[in-house]
Amino acid sequence: MTPLEKENLATISKKILNEKDKLVNEIPVPKLNGVDITNDLVQWRKELLDVYAESIVSNNQIPIEQLEGWGVEVSKRLLDLMLPLDIALEEIGNYRAAISEIIHQEAVDTEFTLEAYNRAIVNFNYIVDQAVKIVSSHYMQDYNDTIAKARYAVDELSIPLVKITEQIGIIPIIGEIDTHRADQLMKNALNQGNSNDLEYIIIDLSGVSAIDTMVAQQLFKVIESLELIGIHPLLSGIRPDIVQTMVSLGINMRHIDTFSSLHRALATIQSFDSN
Repeated sequence: MTPLEKENLATISKKILNEKDKLVNEIPVPKLNGVDITNDLVQWRKELLDVYAESIVSNNQIPIEQLEGWGVEVSKRLLDLMLPLDIALEEIGNYRAAISEIIHQEAVDTEFTLEAYNRAIVNFNYIVDQAVKIVSSHYMQDYNDTIAKARYAVDELSIPLVKITEQIGIIPIIGEIDTHRADQLMKNALNQGNSNDLEYIIIDLSGVSAIDTMVAQQLFKVIESLELIGIHPLLSGIRPDIVQTMVSLGINMRHIDTFSSLHRALATIQSFDSN
C-alpha cells in the first residue's frame, strides 16, 4: 500500500468519526413494546462506528477484538431486556451503505486506485460480516445458558424435596412422570437427601395420574439408590393401578414400605423412632 493510499484510508476513517453523531441520530430508535432502549442503542451505535472507522486503517485483528467486547455487551443486554437478536443484527447493517458511500466518495475525490478502493470495500464488508457472526454467537451462547439455568430451576421446583424435620424429607410429585422428571427425581433425592443428612425420604405419589413401565423401573432404582446411601425410602399415595404396574414388571415390593396416604407414612416413621 502506497503512502497516498494510507492517507486516503486515514481520511475515510476520520470522516466516519466526524459524522458519527449524525449517523447515530439519523436512524430512528425502534419501538419495542414499551421497552426504552434509546440510551443503549446510541451507545452501541457509537461503539460500532468506532470499530468500523478502525477497520479502515488497521488490519482485521484490532477491530475484531473490539467487536468481541461489543458483542458480549450487546447480547447480554438484549437478553436482560428479553429482546430479540434481530435488533443487534439490524444495527450492524444500518451503516453498511452509508460508510460504503463515504469510501466511494473519497475514491472519486482523490487519486484512489481501483485496487485500493476495492480492498477498502472488501475489508469493511468483512468486518461487518464478522460483527454479525460474533454478536450472533455470543447471543446464542448467552441464550442457551439462560435456558439451561431456567430449566435447572424448573427441574428443581418440579421435583422438590421438602425437609419437614431434621430426619424426614418429603418429595411430593404432582402430574405425569416422564423419563426426564424421573431422572430429576433420582438426582434430587440422592443429592438433597445426602446434603440434608436425612434418615427418611417419603416419595408421595398422591398427585400422580399414571406411571408407565419405564417410570416404574426408574422409581425402583431411586428406592434402591437411597437404600445404598443409608436413607430409608417410603412410598405414599400408592393406588391400586400403580401397584399393578409395578407387580406386572416383577418388582418385588415386599421390602419397600408403601402407604396409601402421606399421614400414614409419617405415623409409621414416628413409630420407628419411638421403638
